[in-house]
Amino acid sequence: MPANAALDSMIERIRRAANRGERLRIRGGGSKDFYGEPVSDGEELSTLALSGIVSYEPSELVVTVRAGTPLAELERVLAECGQSLPFEPPHFSRGAAGGATVGGMVAAGLSGPARASAGPLRDYVLGVTMINGRGELVTFGGQVMKNVAGYDVSRLMVGALGTLGLIVEVSLKVLPAAPAEATLKFEMPQADALQRLNEWGGRPLPLNASCWVEDEGRGVLYLRLRGAIAAVEAACGALGGERLRNEDTAADWIACRDQQLQWFTGRGERDLWRVSVPQTAPMLELADSPIVEWHGAQRWVRAEAGQDARIREAASRAGGHATLFSPKDRNATHRFAPLSPTQGRIHRELKREFDPASIFNPGRLYPDL
Repeated sequence: MPANAALDSMIERIRRAANRGERLRIRGGGSKDFYGEPVSDGEELSTLALSGIVSYEPSELVVTVRAGTPLAELERVLAECGQSLPFEPPHFSRGAAGGATVGGMVAAGLSGPARASAGPLRDYVLGVTMINGRGELVTFGGQVMKNVAGYDVSRLMVGALGTLGLIVEVSLKVLPAAPAEATLKFEMPQADALQRLNEWGGRPLPLNASCWVEDEGRGVLYLRLRGAIAAVEAACGALGGERLRNEDTAADWIACRDQQLQWFTGRGERDLWRVSVPQTAPMLELADSPIVEWHGAQRWVRAEAGQDARIREAASRAGGHATLFSPKDRNATHRFAPLSPTQGRIHRELKREFDPASIFNPGRLYPDL
């Protein structure tokens, strides 16, 4: 635990804010400032002073790291030991002064291309140390899966966008890097790609990530395989397609993860929507051709402003929901799917329990929370 002057100062500042009814905006490197509801109220509380890897046991596949640690630094240390964060968290530099941090990664709760096969970030959080809205330093979970009993409170911090407290440290499960990787390219329309992905998903194949995109009027599916050498080679032979060189595709998968592909950067004045649906969902009735990831479960949509109802209705009909991920109007609100009355009550009760004075990131998750 980082028992240092920076931590003591943060605890004191949070207690003072709670007593005075002041608001605080928790911020790491700022790489995800665009994500979530706009927050203008409150003084900034930076986590960057809480930096460094506390403990790392490669043989145990566990790392404990402070919230302000650059995500790139953690990934570099893991790579040196032949390990990685399998869920491929996006960095989203987007011109931010600081790079992505571990605390921001957990608070945003976002995963990259491999999420459909490797599992989401939430599955890899073993424990969290945080400061709640009373200025108390509390710890949930631990460093092994068997420590998680009853309510897994540590995973509540994943995707909470700092509304429940300030993350100080997090313990994460890591995995060895796959010994083999291959990317296959197939030219096919979206409907065929969805059908093939569903078929492949029912077979014992080392599927890791997929991305379908329309390139110059042609539908192209990229399929990444990862696993044992024999399994990857056998899958390449069985699936066909054009096998691409790993040296050529590595940067493209990173660009896909960080939304730096031309499809994202060339969207002009349109909003960017994230549509989450079952993998078996058919093509959605949308005006523009999407990017399809996660074997069909995640679809990125570009749309003119004011298309909220149409996009959310299309997602709902397919059994999913839509998020206004990155609007052109930074002041746009109601970015996340509306909560049901029961969900709203649970959110408000959690907020009152962790942050009774409502000082952390007011309105960042929902305008009224």
